[in-house]
Amino acid sequence: MHVLGVHDGGADGDALEAVVDRTVDRLSERGRVGVVRYDSTIADGAYARESITFGGDVTYDLGVDGDWLASGTGMSVGDALDSLATDCEYAVIVGTPTLRYPSIVVGSAGAEREPTGEVIATVDGPAALELDAVVAAVESAEPHETLESLVTRIKRSPRADRAGAIATFTGRVRAKDGADDARTRHLEFEKYEGVADERMAALESDLEARDGVLDVELYHRTGVVEDGEDIVFVVVLAGHREEAFRAVEDGINRLKDEVPLFKKEVTIEDEFWVHDRS
Repeated sequence: MHVLGVHDGGADGDALEAVVDRTVDRLSERGRVGVVRYDSTIADGAYARESITFGGDVTYDLGVDGDWLASGTGMSVGDALDSLATDCEYAVIVGTPTLRYPSIVVGSAGAEREPTGEVIATVDGPAALELDAVVAAVESAEPHETLESLVTRIKRSPRADRAGAIATFTGRVRAKDGADDARTRHLEFEKYEGVADERMAALESDLEARDGVLDVELYHRTGVVEDGEDIVFVVVLAGHREEAFRAVEDGINRLKDEVPLFKKEVTIEDEFWVHDRS
């Protein structure tokens, strides 16, 4: 799912909502859109952790027709995104500047909190939007994926009626190898632009060419991944469990060996690029 933030940079509320509406209308021409709104005025706590954890409520609606609304005390924006990722091709987040996705700032007076992700446009209203450029920037950024969204997508494969097995692997940030190790705070991943995506796609195609393997989804996050968060997923749709298990194991092993991804480890005592110590 591709994600776009829309943030208040000092514009009036009507201008902000008009930018949201126009952007959602354009994205909905390309796929289903979920809209997530975070209202800090109803928060019962402060930002607890940069990125996705907030105090308070998140209200989000699924689809441009507003046919489904929900809110939950203590729900994070990340929780809302995770729930949308299985059904939507796009999500627009309003009022949450600390997520890592590209964003539009509405108004030039300056946002109360600078967006964490790349600002792709600063506009005073919807008339100034260059929507083709917005769509291109959103679709070129790293998507928001979960294990559930990948499994949902693979179940929709045109070859799913021949499948008797779905096998998965999830890699996550390990806090420590041993009891006496310094605790890992987070990992940071960078990819060799262009080359990493090409090799990931080639690996998927290679695995899918095996007898009994019907479809493969590989996904590896980049940027900062906190202790306990998921890093990488391998999902295999196959005729039988034997082919599925073998493809999953080979998939993660080859991804680590063949796809150029660079890992920095940040512990409570030190930080270092892992390849410098190997």
